[in-house]
Amino acid sequence: MIKVLIVEDDPMVAEFNKRYLSEVEGFIHTGTVHNVADGLEFLEDKTVDLILLDVYMPGRNGLELLKKLREQGMGIDVIVITAASDTEKIQTALRLGAADYLIKPFEFERFQHALLSYKDKYQFLNKKQSINQVQLDKNIIINDQRTSGESEQFLPKGLTKTTLQGVIRTINGWGNGPFTTDELAEKTDISRVSIRKYLRFLTEIGVLEETLTYGIGRPVSQYSYKETNSYLLDAYISK
Repeated sequence: MIKVLIVEDDPMVAEFNKRYLSEVEGFIHTGTVHNVADGLEFLEDKTVDLILLDVYMPGRNGLELLKKLREQGMGIDVIVITAASDTEKIQTALRLGAADYLIKPFEFERFQHALLSYKDKYQFLNKKQSINQVQLDKNIIINDQRTSGESEQFLPKGLTKTTLQGVIRTINGWGNGPFTTDELAEKTDISRVSIRKYLRFLTEIGVLEETLTYGIGRPVSQYSYKETNSYLLDAYISK
């Protein structure tokens, strides 16, 4: 179970956060404090994995607690839950390594999303001693970029989800053999210039592997579909 401390000066809000927390599997509430000083005192002899942290509190600012954790090298994660919506505080929290930032008021679904995303990363990182780039991209990096219904915004300029889906369908039907830009352009009825953009993108994210073949004249790029990396498309198109 992930041990959670709530740092919130408003007793009613703290109680709501506690109730919300109880509805998300895998977390246990270890305590609630109402200011930074009490939070630091609590952490002296209690084990905590995650803090749900308010910013505006009497005395010291909640972000001072986050900064203190980082200065002391304490392995405790923080999700900021606050009415502070100015970009300066948001940037400060993110630069100090906040796992998420929720602006009050928020719906339970947003709270749940923050907790479940955190749990996925927590469990993944705590059960492995080392990971490779593909595992990191799948479980941490790309997931951090995704929010429900917003995958298309991460495509490079000039690419569309609909066309990308069509290109992937064509590549899927190709089999295991390599193909060239010209062959794919002909098969999809898309211009060579446009197809190059999609091939470049798919190669950069690791879904395609590019090799050069040498013969008479210029070398020709051939592409092979790396089906084992197809999950990397999940951040960009809906399956």
